[in-house]
Amino acid sequence: MIDVYSWATPNGHKVHIMLEETGLAYTAHGVDIGAGDQFKPEFLAISPNNKIPAITDSEGPKDADGKPFALFESGAILIYLAEKTGKFLPTDPAARYATLQWLMFQMGGIGPMLGQTHHFRIYAPEPIEYAINRYTNETRRLYGVMDTQLGKTRYLAGNDYTIADIAAFPWTRSWQNQGIELDTLPNVKRWHEEIAARPAVVRGVEVLASARKPLMDDKAKEMLFGATQYAKR
Repeated sequence: MIDVYSWATPNGHKVHIMLEETGLAYTAHGVDIGAGDQFKPEFLAISPNNKIPAITDSEGPKDADGKPFALFESGAILIYLAEKTGKFLPTDPAARYATLQWLMFQMGGIGPMLGQTHHFRIYAPEPIEYAINRYTNETRRLYGVMDTQLGKTRYLAGNDYTIADIAAFPWTRSWQNQGIELDTLPNVKRWHEEIAARPAVVRGVEVLASARKPLMDDKAKEMLFGATQYAKR
């Protein structure tokens, strides 16, 4: 049994979708990042960077004390689950590394850049024109990279659906808030609509969604964006 400690955010959705796609048995535990649950000692014990998601697997590797192995960082978790199940990560070396490079593209580009775009366009206490333009332009560039690739292949890493798609898709669900016009990116639009219609994806994005507040108050913003963004011990 896998225990996933998470919240209904793009990084959380990645793992929720992967678990639904693979059919693994799991229990989702809500870590309310607006309330500061990510700083609790019990969560820091499995995710020292105080970020969701994290997992433990009672049937996976054991740590030095014989306890279930804990894993944090969504990309690492996707690779672990893919290797555990033999799904969504090819074994052929060329296809495997193509998948991993597009996974890293999400982790190093799509995630942090779209996250900053969303922050400065939606959540910043006052508009900062330079920051809005800087991150919106980079977001548009990254969508353009995806659109070019998806004009050549059905999915990001080739013609098979992989963890690269599972990682990138949740970040594109809020394209309107990122200053993107999806109609100008026909290949991304086709890819996005196809993935959004997958039953496992529909289920995955609903995990813990009912627990998330639609709007953040000042306390939640401070927990997420303010001086509390360090691992309290």
